[in-house]
Amino acid sequence: MADHLLFGFLPLFDAAPLIVAKDKGFFSARDLKVDLRREASWATVRDKLAVGALDGAHLLAPLALAARLGDASEPNRLIAPVTLNEGGAAITLSRRLEVDGLTLPQHVAGRREAGLGPLTFAVVYPHALHNYLLRDWLAAAGVDPVNDVRITVAPPARMGELLECGAIDGFCAGEPWNLAAQASGVAKVAARASQLQPGALDKVFAFADSPLQRQSDRLAAVVAALEDAAAWARHPANRAELVCLLSTPEALGPVATTASAALDEIRFAVAQAPPQAVARQTEQMLRWGAAAGPEQTVEAASQVFAPLT
Repeated sequence: MADHLLFGFLPLFDAAPLIVAKDKGFFSARDLKVDLRREASWATVRDKLAVGALDGAHLLAPLALAARLGDASEPNRLIAPVTLNEGGAAITLSRRLEVDGLTLPQHVAGRREAGLGPLTFAVVYPHALHNYLLRDWLAAAGVDPVNDVRITVAPPARMGELLECGAIDGFCAGEPWNLAAQASGVAKVAARASQLQPGALDKVFAFADSPLQRQSDRLAAVVAALEDAAAWARHPANRAELVCLLSTPEALGPVATTASAALDEIRFAVAQAPPQAVARQTEQMLRWGAAAGPEQTVEAASQVFAPLT
């Protein structure tokens, strides 16, 4: 058996391929000894990949690109050759915004006239599909996401708590946290990535710049195990067992059971990132907060999302 590998993930449904591959033996079937570590934030995952504390991780696709470009850290030569999912991100609003029957632009104008602070929305990281989705959605609704509202960053698992206590008025995150907030009665899912941007890049599996990157056979074995796990997780006959696996304390905990219907919003897909999806993500990054100029960003994207050879 090979040396142990340590992979990180955040408590989200789109981490299922990692959790399934470990618990159902898809890693071990390919002679891989893997330990999983649940992490608290995307910044933590980024930093641990950078210093080699993780061999690989469930990661935001735009963050993988930003890390390669050296945003908020030294440039990191990680690679992210495969996606983990399609869909699962959503925009969720506080029920407080429904009280007066006002539209978002009317709320914005009313608060400004009353001398109140702006509405506050949370996203999981600046370089994330969630940030881009929220900004595009607000702009389409007639709200300037730069000047009319405040956008902050919070871990996905804290979104519902922050919304309930009034610290934020809405958020964009991955499941199960949107449906969990709606189920609690404090929020309503307003829009989903599958409606707004079908096929958009969300999560990828990233390999750290470590000796593992130079071992093509082991990289291929990891990807093959994740492909098998994603296929298992997609199969309807395995849904009940999948929910049980995701509901363990080491994975997501009880929220995976209470918000299990959100699994219907996700398709687990371990595959090369489609070129058109990479191009769309690059355009959004350049629009909403690029880590570098256009030429450098496009070049880095071709390196980060290149298929294994």
